[in-house]
Amino acid sequence: KGKGKGQKGKRITLKTAKNSIRITFDGRRRLDLSKMGITTFPKCILKLDDVDELDLSRNMLKKIPDSIQRFQKLRWLDLHSNQLEELPEGIGMLQNLAYLNLSNNKLTTKNLPVELNLLKNLRTLNLGLNRLDNIPTTLGALKELKEVSLFDNFLTAIPTSVAKLPKLKKLNVKRNPFPDPTQEEEPVDSIKRTETLYLVQEKDLCCSCLKMCQDERDKLNKLKNTIASSSKKPNFPSLLTPNSTAKENQEQWR
Repeated sequence: KGKGKGQKGKRITLKTAKNSIRITFDGRRRLDLSKMGITTFPKCILKLDDVDELDLSRNMLKKIPDSIQRFQKLRWLDLHSNQLEELPEGIGMLQNLAYLNLSNNKLTTKNLPVELNLLKNLRTLNLGLNRLDNIPTTLGALKELKEVSLFDNFLTAIPTSVAKLPKLKKLNVKRNPFPDPTQEEEPVDSIKRTETLYLVQEKDLCCSCLKMCQDERDKLNKLKNTIASSSKKPNFPSLLTPNSTAKENQEQWR
């Protein structure tokens, strides 16, 4: 008494597990053990390995046993928001799995089993909010994938084999430390700008400099006059003002 003990979590009995089976709207049997405070995978649920869906999300699981492969009918597996640091090799044996959510865990690239590439029927894979710094190119073997989520990791690149999956419709890679796009060179300014301007009075200039300044000023004034004359409104002396004919016919045009 008085000694600190690790968190045990809630103990799941077979009876509790059976009472947690729900029927989905499309008639599938889902074993829902989410938000139960579970810290250790309950071995008793292996006796319910004929379920179609298994939800162990939002618990405190650190490990999934290799015996998960016994759920051969499993099409939907949700393990998000746990404390998983690794996955068992046996997960690759779930050949009917179409949906796998592993987001918000502590998975690293090193602890992703190669066997994930055996999930040939997988359509949705969520690996967001983990600690991945790389994505195995072997995931490109999952040709049925339609949605892949890799947000909030430490990725700096996405393998071409994954980015160009034939049926991929959605790829979420937000909030990863990807390198900045190739920085464009600063555009060359075609206008020559004077960085330093010195003001002097005419009397302080030598004859040649004074003449050069006067010539440039004359050119500028000539250019201004040309622009001003071209902007004047054209004059049509023969045009009636106001146009009485147009004025009389306005009601008809309307």
